[in-house]
Amino acid sequence: MDHQIDDPKLAFAYLRPACVLLTHEPTVGNVETLSTQLRHVNHGTLQQLQDYVLFPLRFILKIPGPKRDGLIQAVAEAMGYVLENTCVRSWETLRDLLSELCLCLCSPTDPGKPAPTSEELRAAVLRCLDALLHAAYGDVVFKLFEPIMLPGLGAAISLLLALGEQEKSRTVQAAALKCLQALTLQCDCSMDHVLVGQKERRILGSTMASFLPGITIAVSRVITGDMRHGHAVTVRAIKVWFKTVGLVMADDQLQNTGTGERQLWELGRVWELVVQRTQDWVRNTSGRLALLLKKIISCTSAHQHWRVRLEMVNFSDHLLANCSSSLGECVGPLLEALVGAVNDEEPTVRERCEAALREVAERHQSSDSNNQAFTDVLSENLHSLATSLPRLMRTSDDQRKVFVLNVFLGYLKILGPKVIVVLNSAAHLQRVSKALMQVLELDVMDVRIVEERSSAVTVETGPGPHGAHAQRKHFLYFTDERIFSLLKEICRVLGYYGNVYLLVDHFMDLYKESSVYRKQAAMVLNEVITGAAGIGVAGGQERQGVPSQEDLKAVVESIIEEYICLSHWHLPTLIGEESDRGEQEQQTQFSLFSISNGVEGKGNPLQLVQAVHKSSTIHELNSNIWQICIQLEGIGCFAQALGMDFRLILMTSLYPVLEKAGDETLMVSQAALDAMWDISQACGYASLKELINENSDYLLNDVSLNLQRLGVHPHAPRVLTVMFSHSDPSLLPLVGDIVQDVLLALDMSYDETSPLFCTVLHSLMKALARWFPSSVAGTSDALGTKKVWREQDQLNVRQFLLDYHKQKELAVGIGAEEEGTEHPELPPSMDCEEDMDGPDVKVELPAHITIAKDVMERCIHLLSDPSLRLRLKVLDVLELCVCVLSQKENELLPMAHRCWPALLLRLTADDPLAVLRAFRVLCTLGETCRDFLRKRVSKEVIPKLTAWLSKQAPVSARAGPVYSHTLAYKLQLAVLQGLGALCLHLDLGDSDMDAVTESCLPYLSCRQPPKLQEACLSVFLRLIEVDPDAFWLTLNELYCPCSYNPPHPDLQPVELSGMGLPRNEYTDNVLKLLEDFGLPEDTQPAGIQIQ
Repeated sequence: MDHQIDDPKLAFAYLRPACVLLTHEPTVGNVETLSTQLRHVNHGTLQQLQDYVLFPLRFILKIPGPKRDGLIQAVAEAMGYVLENTCVRSWETLRDLLSELCLCLCSPTDPGKPAPTSEELRAAVLRCLDALLHAAYGDVVFKLFEPIMLPGLGAAISLLLALGEQEKSRTVQAAALKCLQALTLQCDCSMDHVLVGQKERRILGSTMASFLPGITIAVSRVITGDMRHGHAVTVRAIKVWFKTVGLVMADDQLQNTGTGERQLWELGRVWELVVQRTQDWVRNTSGRLALLLKKIISCTSAHQHWRVRLEMVNFSDHLLANCSSSLGECVGPLLEALVGAVNDEEPTVRERCEAALREVAERHQSSDSNNQAFTDVLSENLHSLATSLPRLMRTSDDQRKVFVLNVFLGYLKILGPKVIVVLNSAAHLQRVSKALMQVLELDVMDVRIVEERSSAVTVETGPGPHGAHAQRKHFLYFTDERIFSLLKEICRVLGYYGNVYLLVDHFMDLYKESSVYRKQAAMVLNEVITGAAGIGVAGGQERQGVPSQEDLKAVVESIIEEYICLSHWHLPTLIGEESDRGEQEQQTQFSLFSISNGVEGKGNPLQLVQAVHKSSTIHELNSNIWQICIQLEGIGCFAQALGMDFRLILMTSLYPVLEKAGDETLMVSQAALDAMWDISQACGYASLKELINENSDYLLNDVSLNLQRLGVHPHAPRVLTVMFSHSDPSLLPLVGDIVQDVLLALDMSYDETSPLFCTVLHSLMKALARWFPSSVAGTSDALGTKKVWREQDQLNVRQFLLDYHKQKELAVGIGAEEEGTEHPELPPSMDCEEDMDGPDVKVELPAHITIAKDVMERCIHLLSDPSLRLRLKVLDVLELCVCVLSQKENELLPMAHRCWPALLLRLTADDPLAVLRAFRVLCTLGETCRDFLRKRVSKEVIPKLTAWLSKQAPVSARAGPVYSHTLAYKLQLAVLQGLGALCLHLDLGDSDMDAVTESCLPYLSCRQPPKLQEACLSVFLRLIEVDPDAFWLTLNELYCPCSYNPPHPDLQPVELSGMGLPRNEYTDNVLKLLEDFGLPEDTQPAGIQIQ
């Protein structure tokens, strides 16, 4: 209001008519009139006129008989305004108003139940009642809690509880619970409140003890009842519950209960309502409250609304801070509720929980008298939870599992440095460790683990860590990734606060005790060391006895020594790894086909499964793979924990990791690469290349020694493979002698070590090809050819006829003399130049060329090995050798001559897989050797290739969609994709071109698989570059899209066999090729232009 009356006399004169009228005529309009006028009076003045203004309003409430809800609502709103802006100084006014307002809410026939009034009326009366409780002076409001007031106070509390529990309106429920909170003088709103001293608080708690059972039971039903009443009601109910319990069961009030309670015999029967808070009463009440508490926690710990979870943190913190002694049976559930929110998804809840946990821990750490008892409670709860953890992980849902693990973690964080004391108990340590062993059990039944093969060792890694390679572990008893994260954090906290020597010794004993626990124990050890180094542990209490770097280094060395021992490191991970001799038997069981003997094989692929080594089941192989991966992860964790100090143990740990990086099992090789990245980062190396180069001296020394004892160290070549894959040319001078050792070892024992050494040679040649890229541009000259023949096509007819006439005259000898004199031949002068250069001196070859020659020499001998896998690997190596030697044609051509017979056998009489690789090698040779191979390919390869393509064309045309998964299809596709470029590079003659054309034409049919059609189009596009006119004619003979009319009547009409034919199976692809000539369909053929 702009101006309010502040003179009491003027205000009285202003309000008196409305008050008198309201007394005579109690109507809604008159109440609203008075309410409007009240807002024109200053609050201080209204305080002086409080009793006068309230009289007519209270008079309406006292009128006997039923009254309309609207009138009572208006009266309650007017009274509420007065009480909100004034203070109640009279005990009688407070008592009477409380009684009158409660009568407005209760049923006339049954005062203990709410009256069936409107929602608006109830809300208005409850607001007025709340304003009354806030307006009462301290000396006045405390009289409410005298024993004589117990019946009236009980009636008000019962009425408010009934409204809070049974009312359907959320607003009324929340208002009733807020009034109940204000009635106990524990309201937390923004208004001013009465300060409650220690003496008054004791009186208040003693009085409310009489109503504690009713309040806690009724409010717990609200908390655990229908979730549809909304989170606001639940939050308010939780506040009422824990503030009331905290008031009555406060430890400071119950210390002297025997002398503090007065005997009030003179009160008569009212004395029977007074509760004496004796030790027996406290013990019995604590037990009953514990039952309600567990029910509340179970319903709210995972509530979907974060404000409810936040209030549960306040709930636990308040009761633990004020009632930890009196509520002894409730301490466990309260701690469980508190620590269960330590990893809540809502940051506000998480931060409040962490603060509460710190306060709890500090409170009990600083109090020596309660410290031991509290530690005992925590340790017993931890022991009990560890005992039930495996059962809970098997039977609960993921949400419950997360909560249980959060509780487990919270106990450890509260204990803090006391974890050492707890774990010194053998029973506790045994129970915690066995629980972790059972919970972390892996599911190793996935057959894909052992099936997946790795080629990563031959691929240069990128500039960053391979974090994406980390394999997701599959556990028997949970699937949620959050659960595994919690388990890892639990292990890290154990390492952070616990005795690292004790923990490592204990879990190492479990690691050695049984293979059943080995993987789980390794996971725990990895995280314990990480936690001991202070990595991945959220800020908590200060730990005692921080392990030094020397201690950590000694522990890490002992663990790594156990990890990389022969029995735990070199485990079988591949089917038939112990013996590779079964491969030859597999080949005899499977009928191979080749270009020369047809396609249909009669072998049964299921027979291959019979070659599985009987001693190792899939389950055992998967278990071995996971064990090695976990141990590799551990080495990476140890490197991160030690930092630069890990360089001191690189000599013992890096070599085994490189061995596993070269493993054929995908998961193992990826885990090893991740470990290498962790080691690089921890030791200050920028990349894997720098890591290997800086440590190449002792790595190569170990490789050299182990190559001489392959029977004892069969995996030494893998280390070379990984070094080649992740290094640079600076390594080449250091490995020259070792490469010769590898070649010598290969010469001495072809049968036993060929597959392993071929992998090394493949990695070596791939590295050389990467370090010294070939200067051959395979298609650079061919790309420009197309433009040349198109430009040559645009010829003048007159010039064409003149040239034709001139050539005809030269053919019969006319003008030969003049032609011969114009361009006299000069004798070559090369001999003179050669004489001037002096005698030939053979230039020393570069190291990589020499190595490539030596490797290619071995490949020639290995191309006839009976093992298909080995032949395939040798063909890959041979292709890389050709690429490296392409820089030195004088060295390449003799080697190509030597390898041709063996390569020809692979092309014409071998398994389809070998034919595929051999054809790829042939294409590479054709690109590099060109004319040198023309005659050989023309005579020995092209006839068989074209015959096989012609034979397979009807088969692929009739085949269904499954045909694309067969080897025959893949071979057809590979041949068609490479044939065009091969013909172009070798510049084959007309007869060979005709044969290729004849064999490829059927693949222009639309009945062929789409990819074969595309590959065939690529062949013709290449052939068109060689002789466009011939292939234009060939295509038009197959299908001619239009007729060609002569430009003059004297010329003969052009007749092609493809003219006038209807659309057929070749039409679409022929049109695509004809469009490539750049001519519209209605123009003259290529090579003719009318002047």
